[in-house]
Amino acid sequence: MTDIITEKKFAAGLSITSNAVIIILKFIAGILSGSISIISEAIHSLSDCLASVLTFFAVMKSSEPADSDHPFGHGKYEDISGFIEGGLIIFAGLFIIFEAGKKLIFHENAEVDTTLGIAVMLFAVIANYIVSSILFRTAKKSNSISLFADGEHLRTDIYSSLGVMAGLVLIKLTGIHILDPVIAIIVALFIFKAGFSISKETLNNLLDGSLPKSDIETVKKIIGDFKDKGVYGFKTLRGRNIGPEKQIDMILLFPKNMTIEDCHKICDSIETEINKTLGNCIISIHAEPEGCGRCSCKS
Repeated sequence: MTDIITEKKFAAGLSITSNAVIIILKFIAGILSGSISIISEAIHSLSDCLASVLTFFAVMKSSEPADSDHPFGHGKYEDISGFIEGGLIIFAGLFIIFEAGKKLIFHENAEVDTTLGIAVMLFAVIANYIVSSILFRTAKKSNSISLFADGEHLRTDIYSSLGVMAGLVLIKLTGIHILDPVIAIIVALFIFKAGFSISKETLNNLLDGSLPKSDIETVKKIIGDFKDKGVYGFKTLRGRNIGPEKQIDMILLFPKNMTIEDCHKICDSIETEINKTLGNCIISIHAEPEGCGRCSCKS
């Protein structure tokens, strides 16, 4: 567990450092070249950096053990962080559209020096690919929604940087400088879509939305696998995400003459299988004798 927490902190810290360097380079390149698409990319990266700081804070807080004030742990700090990150992405997309729109409406399409911008965009693509790969790998291992959101942030930055770089190459080849704000708007639409997707997912977690259907079906299958051990089925089954953890509650039905000790052993085995399959789970099982209530699933 300690190794995972250390990996999460390292990934979040690396993201902050990488974003800070890229922001400085993009702003310098944007100002020197006069390109609105590069400056828009710098604004996008600034939102990435703010999100990375939020992620680092969320990882630090969610790693703290449960206490008297937070008996279920601090996992929701990651969901809050992811929701704010999504909002920052949406804001960055809208701001870019606004600035690029002004360029188009008022015909502020000055000549753009593309060489410096192409070099900086290429560096940003390579750096963000490396850092986002580390973030996704660590997020998958630890089931961290905030690290995943941060990785998504950087992945959109890769696509947008590639788009801007391709546009700068096209401007260099054709000399059509109106392409600069047009490319900025196209990039902003992709950024907006990514922000909406992240906000929607994390809001679902904050509002205690159910686990994905695939996870619930997996739990049902595991329960069914214990039918020959005496489990008739389940009366209720529900689950939700709390930061990096999945919380699953269920009422299982057992034979009336089965001992508490045997029920307990079977419940422990079911918990072990669920954790083995779904990862980091908090599982609560209540055992009831078959016949005291309607069973939802006897297969």
